Amino acid sequence: MPKLMLKFEAAFIREIKLDKPSFTIGRKPDNDIPLDNAAVSGHHCRMYESGGTWYVEDLNSTNGTFVNGKKTLKAGLKNGDTINLVKFSLVYADEAAAPAPAEQPLPQQRPKTPMGALEVLENPADARKDFELTALSTYIGKSAQAAIPYKSGGLFGGGPELALVITMRPEGYYLNPIKEGYAKYNGNPLTEKVMMKDDDTFEVGATRFRFFLKK
Repeated sequence: MPKLMLKFEAAFIREIKLDKPSFTIGRKPDNDIPLDNAAVSGHHCRMYESGGTWYVEDLNSTNGTFVNGKKTLKAGLKNGDTINLVKFSLVYADEAAAPAPAEQPLPQQRPKTPMGALEVLENPADARKDFELTALSTYIGKSAQAAIPYKSGGLFGGGPELALVITMRPEGYYLNPIKEGYAKYNGNPLTEKVMMKDDDTFEVGATRFRFFLKK
């Protein structure tokens, strides 16, 4: 069965099976594949199967739909093709076709800086107060894919399923917003990737974290 591998920048999020004739992709929650990011259009594009081939079609999006780096209005997909929507990518995989070259996993390397960790300063989502950042990608959110939970703020307790991802690189730790502007970093709205420094703080919903380097 064909499937999509959803990524945010270089970080893998989840696998999506193409188990029905068509899918819509966009920022609004009524899409089959919602991407909670302000730069993604409400209904950005759709995928559908016709004559044994899967197609992607742009739905008059603001920032465009790209296949293998080229802007397109409609394109048929081959095994290994990548659909790019702003910072998200969806890699099309057809198991019935010839396998694409295997993507080599990133080595489990330690950064040159000391090991990073988070301390919950305010409003923890569960009993845990400290989290070591040992994975290459650590998600903060409310879904089962998130390693670190947060407590929703506001009267109705809303908030994105995946709000942030922390990526570990040799030079240090980066904080990446999946939903831009939802979190705050050192008191300011987080709209782009930042490299964290020892003792920086950030807020997700009602939960406040401190990043620190273990000595």
